[in-house]
Amino acid sequence: MRRTIIIFLCFFAFTKLNAQFSKTNGIYLDGEANIGNYLGVSFGLNYITENNFSFQAGISGLLRNSRSKPEDFSPGLTGIFTLGLSNLLYLDEMDNYQFLVGKILDANKNGTIRINLAGGIAYTIIREPTNWQPVNGSTWGENYTYDIDKHSTISLVVNPKVEFPFTRYFGFILS
Repeated sequence: MRRTIIIFLCFFAFTKLNAQFSKTNGIYLDGEANIGNYLGVSFGLNYITENNFSFQAGISGLLRNSRSKPEDFSPGLTGIFTLGLSNLLYLDEMDNYQFLVGKILDANKNGTIRINLAGGIAYTIIREPTNWQPVNGSTWGENYTYDIDKHSTISLVVNPKVEFPFTRYFGFILS
């Protein structure tokens, strides 16, 4: 299941829609798979001016295994009946709403490879399970109860990209 999700996310990572409305400006949507401390996806609306500067408004949804989950945690029979999907409830979640500004550098004369040195700010919401308490005698459900700690912060985002706009409508991004 996890492999299928990763393949699906990678498909979106290599898809870019580009709608040019002039020779020097461009606007496009992109989707990216994120792999690192967290796994997730990002989507952004991008605007490029005269091939010099880029502006992006985007959103990212990221997940990771909870670092606070006890070693002996079990979802009980609920985990069996949901085919393991109940494990998605015990993850650290992070959502970013970001605005980035970047400088475009052409990597070749044809314009089929460019470097986008982007950075900016994001409003980040983090949800983490905390305060794990053991439950005695539970065979149907979880053997721990927990609380969800939700907090938000302003984040600094540094996101350099190598973009390969092969046509007006399709390209790849390595970020």
